[in-house]
Amino acid sequence: MVKSRGSRFASLAAVGVLLIAAAGCGGDDDKGDDGSGDGGNGTTGKVGVILPDSKSSVRWETQDRPNLEAAFEAAGLESIIQNAEGSPDTFIQLCDQMINEGVDVLIETDLDPDSGKACIDKAKNAGIAVIDYDRLTLGGGADYYVSFDNVVVGAQQGQGLIDGLKAKGVTEGNIAFINGAATDNNATLFKQGYEQVIKDDGSFTVVADQTGDWDPDTAGKVFDGFYAEHPDLVGLVTANDGMAGGVIARMKAAGVEGEILVTGQDATAEGLANVLQGYQTGTVFKDTSLEAKAAADLAIAIINGDDPASIATGSVNDSVLGVDVPSVLATPVWITADTVKDVVAAGQANAADICKGIEDLCSQYGVQ
Repeated sequence: MVKSRGSRFASLAAVGVLLIAAAGCGGDDDKGDDGSGDGGNGTTGKVGVILPDSKSSVRWETQDRPNLEAAFEAAGLESIIQNAEGSPDTFIQLCDQMINEGVDVLIETDLDPDSGKACIDKAKNAGIAVIDYDRLTLGGGADYYVSFDNVVVGAQQGQGLIDGLKAKGVTEGNIAFINGAATDNNATLFKQGYEQVIKDDGSFTVVADQTGDWDPDTAGKVFDGFYAEHPDLVGLVTANDGMAGGVIARMKAAGVEGEILVTGQDATAEGLANVLQGYQTGTVFKDTSLEAKAAADLAIAIINGDDPASIATGSVNDSVLGVDVPSVLATPVWITADTVKDVVAAGQANAADICKGIEDLCSQYGVQ
């Protein structure tokens, strides 16, 4: 459950327009100026970041990594950013490595609650503060949490599907959910959001509901099963762009792409292209430069011994521990074909990547 404690976003000034460049999967970066980690603002320190993978969403490497690098560099902090590539064993190895390298703050996006908590325990035993990034590790006991309001993310997906269907003149019918991984607390919050919106609207009937495990191939196979049993489907709430891409590939094989509307999340180049082509009714844009800036602000406060309460002005409940975790929660934005250009203008997507093969649509919608 998300709670508000005053203005959530006072500390989230934009870090400027950031150009996105895809980083090598599984790579790492050790950033610092002259090794001191002092960018001229009087703060010195080292931050370690463990990203989860590059398969569940390309955002981790194309958006989060460069935005985190830029935010830490601007803050004068040395950073080590590595990717566990979906392996809990690698996740723990990276955690051990960063602790041994003497990071002052550890930022992690867990793969599952067990490995996430194991890393948090190790860091706390070494006297290192921990920030959960994007996903809250249930039962983990992180000191702070930086993310988006994930119930709102789900609500935007649900409302986006309803609006897209009604814009086509479809006012009732059968729909289905393809959810994120059961081990991801965010997936639970997303579903809470879209399930409630669909229920409140009352126009559509949910006839199937299954996880796609954040995997495009798995999601595609789930859709095949749904469609075989319910060929009258009119729409799908699909929890992110990667899974939506897997579903759309199977829709193309069945010749129904664009007929059954699909949602997404993360505003990836693939997702935005699918939105322009009418295969996705929309995608949720989560400007990760805001997350990165919040993480850097918290790290500076922790390293300097300042009170982060003015930064972490929200809270999210850890239902396992029964405690509210001090949080910074940014606001997501629903993107349709008319607003794809806004993601490019924000520096969080590259028009060339979106527009390959659909230049006419990009010209039509002002994406350049």
